[in-house]
Parts: sequence; C-alpha cells; structure tokens
Amino acid sequence: MKSWRKAIIGPEATINEAIAAIERGSIQVALVLDAASRLVGIVTDGDVRRGLLRGLPLSGQAADVMNRAPISAPASLSRDERVHLMRQKFIKQLPLLDAGGQLLGVETLDELLETARYPNPVLIMAGGLGERLGALTRDLPKPMLNVGGRPLLETIIGNIVQQGFRNIFISVNYKAELIEKHFGDGASFGATIQYVRETERLGTAGALGLLESPPDMPIVVMNGDILTTINFGALVDFHNNSTAEATMAVREHKVHVPYGVVTSSDGFLQAIREKPTESWHVAAGIYVIGPRVFSYVERGARIDMPAVLERVIAKKGHVAIYPIREYWLDIGRLEDFEQAHAEFPEVFQ
Repeated sequence: MKSWRKAIIGPEATINEAIAAIERGSIQVALVLDAASRLVGIVTDGDVRRGLLRGLPLSGQAADVMNRAPISAPASLSRDERVHLMRQKFIKQLPLLDAGGQLLGVETLDELLETARYPNPVLIMAGGLGERLGALTRDLPKPMLNVGGRPLLETIIGNIVQQGFRNIFISVNYKAELIEKHFGDGASFGATIQYVRETERLGTAGALGLLESPPDMPIVVMNGDILTTINFGALVDFHNNSTAEATMAVREHKVHVPYGVVTSSDGFLQAIREKPTESWHVAAGIYVIGPRVFSYVERGARIDMPAVLERVIAKKGHVAIYPIREYWLDIGRLEDFEQAHAEFPEVFQ
C-alpha cells in the first residue's frame, strides 16, 4: 500500500495546503483528519480546480471544496472486495477505517491493478512553421528543437507514455521527414505512433478531419510546442465525469498594470484602482475531444480549435473548462525558448 501519511491535512487547512498535500503524497488526494485521526473528508485535484473556477482563493479553506462524505470501507475488506467496490463506485482511492472511523490506510486502484493504461488516442499537432522563433526553425520543425538535451517532442511523448497513453498520432507538415525519422513507429519510445500528414497547413484542428477512422472514445489533442507536467489521466477522467462534448484546458494569465486604472462615467471619475493585477483564463493548447465533435470538422478543411468549439456551443453542446495548475509553458517566442532551457533541469530531471 502506497504511503498516504504525507497527504494528511487538518480541518483548518487552506486550499493551498491541500494542493501541497496532494503533490507530496502518492495517492492523488489530500486526507482531512480531525484531532482524533478520524476521516472527515478528502480533497481531490478536481475539487481544487472546481473551487478555483468558483473564484475561491488559494488562501481559502480546504473544507469549502472537500468531499465531506467520501466512500470508505472497513480495513478488513478483502482485496477483491476492494477492487469491486472501487470499480462499482468509479473511484481510484479507498480510505480504510476502523470501527471508530479512524483512518488506517488508503488503497489505490492503480496499485491494485498495477499501472493504469488509457486506451484514448493522443493527437499531437506538430506541423507548424514556428516563424516567431526565426532562425531556430529554419532547418528544424519547432517540436524538434533541443530543450534539456533532447527534442521538445520527445519530452512530450515521454510524459504521455509514462502516464499510460500508448496510442499516439502526430500531425506533421513542415519538415515532416525529420520527425518521422526520429520517432519511427514509436516502438523504441514505448508507443505506437502514426502520422497524420497535412499536405497544406490546416490550422490547429484541421488534422482531426484527416484521421482515417475517428475514434469511438475521447481523444486528447495538444499542440506540439508545449512543455507541461499536466496529468493527462486526470484530464481524461475529468472529461469523462462531465456531460461535455469537449474539454479545454486553461491556464491563469495575470497582467500587472503599473499605473492607477481609472473608471469613469459621462466624463466624471468613478474610481481609481492603484496598480491592479488583472487575471484571465487563457487556452492552454490542450483539449479532450469527444467522438461527436468530429462531425464539426470537414476533411481537408482549414479550421482552428476555437472555431470547432464554437460550433459545439452553437449546437447547444457543452465545452468543459479544466484549469491547469501544473507547470505549463507555450514555447512560441524566443524568450519562451530561453525560459524552457532555464527551467527544464528543475522541472523534468
């Protein structure tokens, strides 16, 4: 049984402390215990993200986002009974309690069933020109730029495979032969890789229309110039547990205004906000696309992902929002490339 004690927090802990407990523990949840070690709730990654979307601050109480009635079981339950209960209730963590409600341990479904594997395909968009990087992409496609001693795309694929995704498609166009030569059929990287060849640039979603057989399950789509530690399994689980046809990963983007911002009406001053920090959620270039969304992408037509999602919404469909709080960097500019080099050793090694 994995170590779970590092994931314990008290009832007065903040959301930020719950996040820290999730990250330092090995069971993907924070365990909220009272002074008598009785389980009073759990906090999952999804609970935190939903709280942030509701506008709760990181300094707010974890009790405001926690599940106060988590599914638990007696520690005497057999292994098969634990597996059956977790599958029946669609949960991945099962707290084990004594007769008095004290926590004795936490069982995880991944540990019981060994490494989790996801059948969902992953489509990596790697056909762009990378024009904003100038001379760096004159002889190389941007996803093949060296970051941390290996191509950026190799780090992306390594993370995907390590998290249990093996079925990978790569959309290629500019200098496609360099990508195909390096990765081949994917066997040496622990994956099965197929290539979606764009004879002309089709935008950030056009490659969806080139898949020979659209999958009958959600597919992860991501840009090939993103360095991130996002948990792809958690993203897919989040999508599967929603009613959405697609899910967009978003990142909080803050801008500090170094001046007093003036609000006026009819020529008269209403208020002054001194050097405020504005915050927005921005698209992170990572999506989960459900099977029905493929009907909105014509084969061979140029289209960007925002337009596809707008079509979903126009047809009364739903697009869920998934906030990323893990490391994320879009390498679109030279300064981003330099930042990636500086941060890579700490984040990925």
